[in-house]
Amino acid sequence: MSKIKLFIRQSWLLIVSSFFFGLLLAIADAAWTPRIRHNKSEKLNTLMSALLADAEGFQLAAHLRIDSPYAKTIETDIYKAIADAGQTVGWAFNASGFGFADKIEIVVAVDKDFTKITGFDVLSSNETPGFGDRIKSPYYRNQFAGVPADLLRLKRTGDPQTIDSDIIAITGATISSQAVVSIINSTLPSVKTQMRQKELIDNEN
Repeated sequence: MSKIKLFIRQSWLLIVSSFFFGLLLAIADAAWTPRIRHNKSEKLNTLMSALLADAEGFQLAAHLRIDSPYAKTIETDIYKAIADAGQTVGWAFNASGFGFADKIEIVVAVDKDFTKITGFDVLSSNETPGFGDRIKSPYYRNQFAGVPADLLRLKRTGDPQTIDSDIIAITGATISSQAVVSIINSTLPSVKTQMRQKELIDNEN
């Protein structure tokens, strides 16, 4: 019993400090989480608008759960891109996976029939500056614009200006380059299948 009392006398400050700082972290998280979500939503809208330039607005069309090699299931929101006359001009959805340093979250845009990828951009990433973070560069991202909405292949060499399913890796950042291709390949087919099931796109596409 004396040992327990001695422990309490010697560690009370640590216990109180741990409780106090834990409370501060909880308060800070509650205060900042809404703002972080708002900023992320604003960035998502900005990226979607750039990837689908003909869209006048975006409408949440579906919330899907899909199988992923990175986790048991992941969730993704599907946005319908709408022109001023009301017609659908494309679709956009978020997808995520792991790169060289940490989790990569991207936005993928496709045409209205879900036959071609119109592009992708990075929503959040902690890849190495000057190396892995070059997945944000036009050199890499432009290769995805206009390619078939099908499985992509990463190659170490080739012509990055050729529009096909072969994506040329960034020199010195092969893992990050492969991560983006893998994220799209693991997400896009499931998204397309579920959109057909929900009759959001034609089953013949």
